[in-house]
Amino acid sequence: MDIQEVSRAICKAASDKKARDIVTMDMRGLMFSTDYFVICSANTATQVRAIADNIEEELGKAEISCGHKEGYREAEWVLLDYGDVVAHVFRQESREYYALERLWGDAKLTPYEE
Repeated sequence: MDIQEVSRAICKAASDKKARDIVTMDMRGLMFSTDYFVICSANTATQVRAIADNIEEELGKAEISCGHKEGYREAEWVLLDYGDVVAHVFRQESREYYALERLWGDAKLTPYEE
């Protein structure tokens, strides 16, 4: 899979668990450590974990493993690092608080459409 296919697979896996407001941010030229962020929201900690679990499961089927995972226990903001693509699964309140889309306002945003 190329990085755009990985990004799309993350979006689909999140969507399959009813994630909201799924967007991809093109971080190329803005950040050296990754090319894309995928950001989505959930209503509850349980849903945040379900989305994160499904992303890992679906990418695992393609033999793509998560290099680093943070925030799973608290489930306010789970970060899944796939190298060139980093998934951010937020509870809605945390997404509004951290506002990555505003923080990285120069990044091109692409809403996910199935």
